Amino acid sequence: MSPPPPPPPAVLVSNGAISPNAPPSAASFLESTPGAYTTARALLWWPRHLRRLADSARLLARSHPHLLGLPEPRVLNFSETHARSFVNPSVRVAIDEMRRRRPATEEDLAVTALLRGGGSGDGLDVFVHVGAYVPPVFGEDGARVAVAGGGRDAAAAKYAPWARIRKSMEKMRPPGVTELLLTNDGDHILEGSVTNFFVVCRKEEHQRNGPFSNQTLDNKFEVQTAPLSDGILPGIIRQIVIEVCHDVGIPVREVSPSWSTHELWQEAFVTSSLRLIQHVESVQVPLLWKDVQSKSWNDVSWAVKQFQGAGCITTLLQQGNIEESKNRGI
Repeated sequence: MSPPPPPPPAVLVSNGAISPNAPPSAASFLESTPGAYTTARALLWWPRHLRRLADSARLLARSHPHLLGLPEPRVLNFSETHARSFVNPSVRVAIDEMRRRRPATEEDLAVTALLRGGGSGDGLDVFVHVGAYVPPVFGEDGARVAVAGGGRDAAAAKYAPWARIRKSMEKMRPPGVTELLLTNDGDHILEGSVTNFFVVCRKEEHQRNGPFSNQTLDNKFEVQTAPLSDGILPGIIRQIVIEVCHDVGIPVREVSPSWSTHELWQEAFVTSSLRLIQHVESVQVPLLWKDVQSKSWNDVSWAVKQFQGAGCITTLLQQGNIEESKNRGI
């Protein structure tokens, strides 16, 4: 029997020092290390990531200190400027070391920066994990998603313990499902476990099916995604999508997509800083919300919504204006 393949190359830096040991995967690192974190693909929109990282650290220190690795609540004076000067030196060390180890490759990098309660500047330690990332090709299989649990605590913050907490939902993952969705009432969908969730919805006054055209976009369709006030993560790509929709005239409304109107959904997609935008092939929802407390997915009766590949608006966002925004690095 041939030996197992070596783990993907990665670098772990702690407070500017490269770890001498072989680092775990990013997922394993997050499961074992409390703290506020952010993950970016090749440092795209990095200033936005630093801003959210600082916001997450302040929120957790004040209201959920155990998630940051602190013993008790405290007021954390930590701004985006602090984050930039505190985090970026370790990011540079990690990326330089990764490029030194793999000088001939042009692959994307997944960069994860984590702040944990500790004894360094501002009472925090900084960790940076860098690994290779192979992005999917547009047109490949889309996401298959299923509603599996309730919304997150401290939803406005991105924190590493969620990587461990969300494992409790795995019993509700049907075969082939690639992302789990969150809802507090079985109807209004908040977000995915690691993504933000969008639908392209036909407006209720235009329920009759008809051909898609740019002329009908303004008055027949709108993009919907849950508002921050409903308790979701302020995803970087979520905000980029909203801005691009405004720029190009695609109607967008921040309202949690309602399963009760899923007949009006024409398209769906999920967003994250690694996937960017991925179209959704299917959405599964338990027929009875109380069934999410069942022992496993097999104990549940499911309703399913199928989509026929990436739709016109999803494709426009994937291949056009979202790429332009990515190139500008905004």
